[in-house]
Amino acid sequence: MTTQDRSIDFMTYSGRLIEYLDGGRFICGMVIENQSKRVHLINQNGREVNLPVSRIIHCSEHSYGNIGDRESLVGELKEAHERRNSLMREINLEELWELVSEEEGAAFEPAFLAELSLGEAASDDKVAAFLRCIFADRLFFKFREGVIRTHTSEQVQQIRQQLEKERQEAELIRNGARAIAEIMGHPAAGYQADPWLQECLGIIRDYYLFGTEASQADLARRILKEAQLGGPHDPFHLLVNAGVWGRNENLPLLRHDIPVSFSLPARQQAEAILQSNPRELFDDPGRVDLTHLAPLTIDGATTLDFDDALTVQEEDGNYLIGIHISDVAHYVRPGDALFKEAMQRGTSIYFPEGQIPMLPRHLSQGVCSLIQDEIRAAFSFMILLSPTAEVLRVRIMPSVIRVARRLTYEEADRIIDRDPELQILDQLRQRLRRRRLDNGALLLPFPDVNIFIDNNGKVHVSLVRSDTPSRTLISEMMILANTEAARYISDRMVPGLFRTQGPLKNRIVHGEDDDLFQNTRQRKQLPRGELLTAAGMHSGLGVNHYTTVTSPIRRLLDLVMQHQLNSIVRRRQPCFSADMCKDFTSVINRTVTTANNVRQLRHRYWLLKYLEDRKGQLFDALVIESGPKRTFLLLTDILMDVDLPCPSGSKPTPGTTVRIRLLKADALDNLIRFDW
Repeated sequence: MTTQDRSIDFMTYSGRLIEYLDGGRFICGMVIENQSKRVHLINQNGREVNLPVSRIIHCSEHSYGNIGDRESLVGELKEAHERRNSLMREINLEELWELVSEEEGAAFEPAFLAELSLGEAASDDKVAAFLRCIFADRLFFKFREGVIRTHTSEQVQQIRQQLEKERQEAELIRNGARAIAEIMGHPAAGYQADPWLQECLGIIRDYYLFGTEASQADLARRILKEAQLGGPHDPFHLLVNAGVWGRNENLPLLRHDIPVSFSLPARQQAEAILQSNPRELFDDPGRVDLTHLAPLTIDGATTLDFDDALTVQEEDGNYLIGIHISDVAHYVRPGDALFKEAMQRGTSIYFPEGQIPMLPRHLSQGVCSLIQDEIRAAFSFMILLSPTAEVLRVRIMPSVIRVARRLTYEEADRIIDRDPELQILDQLRQRLRRRRLDNGALLLPFPDVNIFIDNNGKVHVSLVRSDTPSRTLISEMMILANTEAARYISDRMVPGLFRTQGPLKNRIVHGEDDDLFQNTRQRKQLPRGELLTAAGMHSGLGVNHYTTVTSPIRRLLDLVMQHQLNSIVRRRQPCFSADMCKDFTSVINRTVTTANNVRQLRHRYWLLKYLEDRKGQLFDALVIESGPKRTFLLLTDILMDVDLPCPSGSKPTPGTTVRIRLLKADALDNLIRFDW
């Protein structure tokens, strides 16, 4: 008898023994009173319950009449409960399903199937026991609206798979939580030997990185709940304790899934390149031997990948400047494994703790790097400049060079006024810069923020001038080479990748102004730069054509343009069509945007780590903008943007420096709070 059996209305429940589910368990009860759409009953636990009629699973055929005293009633209900549980052992649902499953979609009365299963007339106890089996094992039958329907073979298979999955998940949660508790108590103590923990850590890792977008987010939450890890960063600390992550793990890098290792084909190709003999470069009839020159490199003290070198020679009162760029295109060609790796990355990414190179290190820091005294393939821009830095002639050629001198920026700055080569280069640098300024260029020098992490994990921050003579010398020569490369390709109507920037609408800075306040304001009003397949003006640089070819070791854009330049210099068909160049713009914009985002987030992380130990300290802050509700400032010691609610009283004046107090900094939470 069920609630859906129309032969019994709600008035006839009184005195009947019913069954209902409570928390997934069957409970026996005796109805003592009907209430419209509800029944009042005493259950086997001695409790009085008001139960909706819709929750009744089974009802006895007959009324029990005289219920007797409460204690006896509860005893009878308990006995009925035990009888029905015992009868469940006599019922084999799989055998029954095999008998009736051929009648696909058929609906059966519970009493009929109970009789079929037990081979005799079905009493209330037997029907109730049968229904208990149906609810306990939902593999073969489904109870709904008072009738039982069979599952198809496909449904049974699907349910079996789901039940097995649930069983495995329950086992994983139980065993994983146990292993996690051990790890939290004993960090990095043999976790690799525990397969339960390894799987759990992988699930929790993805959940911490990607939140609800993780494929097993719900399972991760259940594991963490079972392990009693409810804090927002408990998964992070667990993974650190397990030795999966370091204490300063680069989470943005992981979240953006940027590759940090190279494929086997790429590594094999790199190994093959290393086996090549540099003397073979001289056999290339299209490559010019420039090893009689004495190029010099100027880079940072810690630089390991050198992709540009300079030479200078006097020629009839003019100056022949050689800007020699590593010929990475000679080794990394479209379609090969290394080129595909470069396509995935788009650029090298530099962090305070290390770099993620676009090409394997034994290439970027080896055969492709212009290392002193080593024969190297290069792409040379031989540009004849007048004493006033007017471009008189440009010749671009694949070459062979050998760097004669390596200087750091600091070394070059110390000798720039007495070294004959550097003196000439510096004079030309000043005149090239003046030409660009006269053409509307913006310099906007901004100090470089150097972050150093010592062996004890302490963070040190220092500012380094970015506009020293040697640094601007290199930047001017690179701008010159990139401008001439863009002009060379554009004049020949060859498709390429060109950097453009529209006209500046609001000019604040003029000339070589290095005022931090004005430069910061101007930076916030620069027009957006674009990467296009046709050349156009670049207002910020003050040039009419611009691309980049001078960093092929670390930028896909430069590698692509080096290939394009090489093909037309050698009088071949362009390496890439217009459509291919358009595709490259999409790839480069996507990968470089991602890389820049990761780099900026990591830079901010280390600055916050630096500030974590300085709670309560006062910092100098330059007021950039004082809005109606908030004041925007720049911490002058570390060049970090912060904002605060406007103070009561008068607003701070833009351009002035104020002192603000650090209340809290938390790198893991990406949180910083200051107060006036």
